[in-house]
Amino acid sequence: MLEGRTMEFKTKVDHYLKERFGPDTRLASMQELGEGVHGEAYLLKFHTDQGENRLILKALFPSRFGHDHYSDRAQVLLLAQANFNDMPKHVRATDVVGESPDRLISVKDAREFYIFMEAAGGTSYFEDLEAILKRGHLNTRDIERARMLAHFLTEIHDVGYGGPDAGILYRRRIRDLVGHGECVMGIIDAYDPVDFTTEDELVLYAGKCLDWWGKIRNRGERLCNVHGDYHPGNIRLQGDDFVLLDRSRGSWGEAADDVSCLTMNYIHYALKDRGAFAGPFEELFRHFLAAYLEKRDDPGLFEVAQPFFAFRVLVIANPKFYPDDTLKTKRRLIDFGFSVLDAERFEPKNISDYIERK
Repeated sequence: MLEGRTMEFKTKVDHYLKERFGPDTRLASMQELGEGVHGEAYLLKFHTDQGENRLILKALFPSRFGHDHYSDRAQVLLLAQANFNDMPKHVRATDVVGESPDRLISVKDAREFYIFMEAAGGTSYFEDLEAILKRGHLNTRDIERARMLAHFLTEIHDVGYGGPDAGILYRRRIRDLVGHGECVMGIIDAYDPVDFTTEDELVLYAGKCLDWWGKIRNRGERLCNVHGDYHPGNIRLQGDDFVLLDRSRGSWGEAADDVSCLTMNYIHYALKDRGAFAGPFEELFRHFLAAYLEKRDDPGLFEVAQPFFAFRVLVIANPKFYPDDTLKTKRRLIDFGFSVLDAERFEPKNISDYIERK
């Protein structure tokens, strides 16, 4: 989005930093960290009276995933500003700004938006998963980290919502799961033609997710504190601790969202590794789930998890997000999703059967 106008944008950023931190502030560098499907990020290094400082600047692309209008992108970033700073271990956001033709400004006249946040450090949890894939077996630290990540979820999920509008917020979360531009229907609309599924099949898949909206939308008693996008790329490991990125779509939701988000990655890596739910990633899945359930008794979890697993399948199978998998792996993911959507109750012991869809 900034390609071709970097110098112009640097001037705006420098002006913003001077307004925020004082007139002697100087932008030293603006380094592109990379871009994903949703947006792009830059590392800002700048000097104030206190020495060198660092911030991350992030923007969303104005295309697909429900980000088509500038107001859509503003909504996502304003909610992120509030949500990031309301969760333990999450990197802090420091500001949301708008952009006019000549400067970064108060949002009322803005037509593009950016969020500033602290730099997280650490290493992506994906690096751990790739190391296990290469090594072929788990070590003690792999298990300890999976258990740590599970126990963190139990702590936040134990914080229930006590307000009178729990039912309204839960319905919103389930409605967003199916209809939001970043969720089931939005991800399906972002699929280009592929060899492992068809548009008609994906529409059928969305219909099955819609059935689940009708089944679980009134489970407002389950509303709890959530992260909302608890996948390996948003987990930065720092020795025996971690920092989180990109809390998504509100503070309150369904515990199955977070549990399915991370464990679906273990299933995915098992398929990449063995072509089946077996090997070290099956073990990692079992360790994570056991650690979660030993701290949190939630018998309803597996009554509502199906559409959340199905959503994560769509993300992982989409080549825009994960371009390197074989067609066989992607087809098995889709089969798993269909099987789960047809299951009255999600049974972890049946994952191999779900993958081998009959």
